[in-house]
Amino acid sequence: MTREFTSRVIYSAAHVVADPLADNGPGRPAAVDWDATIAFRRHLWDLGLGVADAMDTAQRGMGLDWDATKELIRRSAEAAGPDDLLSCGVGTDQLGAGPATIEQIRAAYLEQLGVVEDAGAGTILMCSRALAASAKNADDYKALYAELLGEVSGKAILHWLGPMFDPALEGYWGATDLDEAADTFVEIIAANAGKVDGIKMSLLDAEAEIALRRRLPAGVRCYTGDDFNYPRLIAGDEFGYSDALLGIFDPLAALASKAVRHLDGGDVAAFHAVLDPTVPLARKVFEAPTFNYKTGVVFLAWLSGFQDHFKMVGGLESARSVTHLSEIVDLALEAKLFPNEDLALDRFNALLKVAGQPPRSLA
Repeated sequence: MTREFTSRVIYSAAHVVADPLADNGPGRPAAVDWDATIAFRRHLWDLGLGVADAMDTAQRGMGLDWDATKELIRRSAEAAGPDDLLSCGVGTDQLGAGPATIEQIRAAYLEQLGVVEDAGAGTILMCSRALAASAKNADDYKALYAELLGEVSGKAILHWLGPMFDPALEGYWGATDLDEAADTFVEIIAANAGKVDGIKMSLLDAEAEIALRRRLPAGVRCYTGDDFNYPRLIAGDEFGYSDALLGIFDPLAALASKAVRHLDGGDVAAFHAVLDPTVPLARKVFEAPTFNYKTGVVFLAWLSGFQDHFKMVGGLESARSVTHLSEIVDLALEAKLFPNEDLALDRFNALLKVAGQPPRSLA
């Protein structure tokens, strides 16, 4: 059961475990190892973290199709205990590529909202590639989000995913200028504050997040999605702090849990002592092209013993080079991430052998 933190609300955006024997190549329907996928979510809940499911970390739009997403939402909700925090992404990816009308986009959002609410999970309204392509101006965003929030039975988290995570979202909220986009975003929140639990900022820009955080209506949380600057943003300042909804808290779950418990006890220095050394690893996992960070997340899950293979839906295990993965291993060792370093090195050496490279050792 989730042991609720007292100082912050912390979600880990969780990855999915592919079926290693299935045809999980590019463009193929996703085949998921459901037992391993749900076991990982139970691991996160046991550490006290909430699970943000069916998000970009689960490869939405990059290998996880809508049929598999529906099954993921259903199974995660069935696995969650009464005290386990679960919220799921609602988007429009069942529309696929090509132009769509605002009416079609609205219908797609509502279909997905129905799946999430029927499962009993919380709602995260994700950015829509289709809306980014079809909206004529900021007014289209204001109108549609007001309608969608009106249909949510409780409250929703609004997700602002920057183009570094998905280039198709360039100009979201009706502007490429960050300040103009933030103004529209804040206007949507303020006009619908009673339906907004919080916002998730994924722009990798700490100053932009802090500035927007200070403009939020009372009672609306800011969940940092900044995988570069999360210790500073979660710790906060004299004006407030960010809660968290982070992809990097998938591989860092145990350390994140330990760090936030220090915050619960009022020990900010101990919080930083745990999390600050993980930032170089996070920055390597999320380095450009940032949208390929999922490869590093699954790679670390394999090395840490949470799954038995390094395969991904959509064949995305090939999205990062062996050189990049080797640098991840070095930084993970420095951060003391691996529960069993011998296991991690044995598995990495198996990958190096296939790649025609010499083995590594702990020495």
